[in-house]
Amino acid sequence: MNGDLFTTEYFILTIGLLFIIGVLTTKFSSRIGVPVLILYIAIGMLVGSDGLNFIYFSDYNLTQLIGMLALVIILFEGGLQTKWNNIRPVIGPSISLATLGVVITSLVVAVAAKFILGVTWLEGFLFGAIVGSTDAAAVFAVLKGQNIKPRIGSTLEAESGSNDPMAMILTISFIELIMNDQTSYFFLIGSFFWQMLAGILVGLVMGVIAVYSINKINLDSSGLYPVFGLAFALLTFSFSDLVQASGLLAVYVLAVYIGNSEISYRHSIFRFNEGIAWIAQILMFTILGLLVFPNDLFTFNIIWKGLVISLILILLARPIAVFISTFKLTYTFKEIIFLSWAGLKGAVPIVLATFPMVAGLDNGQLFFNVVFFVVLISASIQGSTISILADKLGLSGRTRTEPMHSLELISIGKTNAEMIEYEVRDEGNLIGEQLVDIDFPKDALISAIIRNNELVTPTGDTIIKKGDILFILVSKKNKTQLKELLEG
Repeated sequence: MNGDLFTTEYFILTIGLLFIIGVLTTKFSSRIGVPVLILYIAIGMLVGSDGLNFIYFSDYNLTQLIGMLALVIILFEGGLQTKWNNIRPVIGPSISLATLGVVITSLVVAVAAKFILGVTWLEGFLFGAIVGSTDAAAVFAVLKGQNIKPRIGSTLEAESGSNDPMAMILTISFIELIMNDQTSYFFLIGSFFWQMLAGILVGLVMGVIAVYSINKINLDSSGLYPVFGLAFALLTFSFSDLVQASGLLAVYVLAVYIGNSEISYRHSIFRFNEGIAWIAQILMFTILGLLVFPNDLFTFNIIWKGLVISLILILLARPIAVFISTFKLTYTFKEIIFLSWAGLKGAVPIVLATFPMVAGLDNGQLFFNVVFFVVLISASIQGSTISILADKLGLSGRTRTEPMHSLELISIGKTNAEMIEYEVRDEGNLIGEQLVDIDFPKDALISAIIRNNELVTPTGDTIIKKGDILFILVSKKNKTQLKELLEG
């Protein structure tokens, strides 16, 4: 009994310490320019059996489960933050990069893997498929808060959010081909198109249902709405799996639809899922760090093979894929260079590398170790230099500002009002206007103005200035009218 109690308390203590260290390293990571996923992986390796020996972990099936759950949460949060107006102009190039780009990257890496790893052609293609996609978790984490020009940033976000299904489909297909010589190529091609198209359809349908449910169902506690929203992401992924559609793509489409719709409790849903996504990243990358054994990873055989494949992937495969995928699509040479360099690898390749292990393939452990090393090289070198390269190429835009959002009242479940927070920007139509002259909805009330980090008590003759943050109390029925006024 005492032994069980000690084990339980020890486990809870360890999880608590890992979360605290993970959150604190987020700030540390932003200061030194190292992608946070590297630090989480390092923490996992440190406390693992080859480090301080606090935790022994080698369960690939559980890693796969936790990894997929974390990816669903991360993709959902990333999709919520994605603005359709930004990705709509680049949807074509993004889809091209997410499909054709992944295939080309996988093919080039497959040739390298065939000869460097000494495996069969099918195994080489399998390795290429595993590392072929740009990782959404890594891209969302690195680009968050960066001032990359919207067109380029949106291209990367849309590509990384939609290319994981391609890598997963290719990985599963090649495993089937290796294990079963009778598998039909035509069946795999048909399966690919079905998964992509059905994934988009499921995501849109579930998005409509989610938005309607959030806006129409009156729950007793406002804290339940963020959980309600996340539940739709999990439900969407599970339903997609039932109909053989791409669950990850469906979740991303669902999140983009919700994030660009008028929903109640928007601010609460966004902030809750931002926190949950951070927890998912900490948990996922730490477990991935626990799963690898440094004594097996940092051997000369793995290091030189992983390093050569990394260089081929970064300097050859990705640039070729970007150039072909964006050919005649109005991207400048500097933008193509940046898109090539920003093809970050992260959690998805490592999670996919567990698939050969679970399937029992002969070279599964070799693939896992080399993929892990490739991810470390990509994240540490590419991830830490993205903002620097953007500055050198002149692709840095103005600093991102938080979009207009709602601050719901504490008793939101019992009222019909919301507090809107709005930042007055260059494109606004309120600059220079007195409050008394602005045609606000009848029941709208300017509660406070924040100007240069100081509180300004609003009166009728208060003049709106650029950079002001307005807090406006308005009834839900007039919320749309108010937003139309603020957005011009």
